[in-house]
Amino acid sequence: MSSKIWIFDLDDTLHNASAHIFPVMNRAMTQYIMDELNLDECAAHKLRQHYWRVYGATLKGLMRHHGVDAYHFLNSTHALMDLPNMVIQVKRLRSLLQSLKGRKCVFTNAPRDYAIRVLEIMGIADCFELVFSVESTKFHAKPSVRGFQLLLKTLQAKPSDCIMLEDNLPALMTAKRLGMRTIWVTKKMQKPNFVDFRIGSVLALTHLKL
Repeated sequence: MSSKIWIFDLDDTLHNASAHIFPVMNRAMTQYIMDELNLDECAAHKLRQHYWRVYGATLKGLMRHHGVDAYHFLNSTHALMDLPNMVIQVKRLRSLLQSLKGRKCVFTNAPRDYAIRVLEIMGIADCFELVFSVESTKFHAKPSVRGFQLLLKTLQAKPSDCIMLEDNLPALMTAKRLGMRTIWVTKKMQKPNFVDFRIGSVLALTHLKL
């Protein structure tokens, strides 16, 4: 019997990044595009949204179409944040993670330094055997199949052993296509057929029979 592998997205799955972090990060990304591509704010914002829709990640579009250096982009857009005052703690999350049977990893489109800092501030970094960041995917960010395949190879795991928790539907669609079980962390009520379970918060995992 193989062990379950729990694959957690980070932002807006393990913690609420939309409250304080994403607004700052989004402004930083728009500013970066304005500076690097010499665009006004409106055009930079539109371009960022366009790449997000087409590729699931702004960075992929900037690399592919404008030759942007990935490390420069990540450092510039994630550097200025006062994370200890921006990360919202989730009570009981540590004990929930410790109670889950099986292996646990984080799979995020964020850069590694940022991901580790957030997990440490939340006091849960040691609950995961692996933090698989955008650098780990060789910049094939979710929902790209290649990023998932690199993760599975690193874990030496079969998709059927994996349970993916994620707030982003395109990433869950890739996970399902590969053969993983999928849990959508969302306040929305309807769920598409490639989502196996929907929970309002990661803490609701305790109520699922998996």
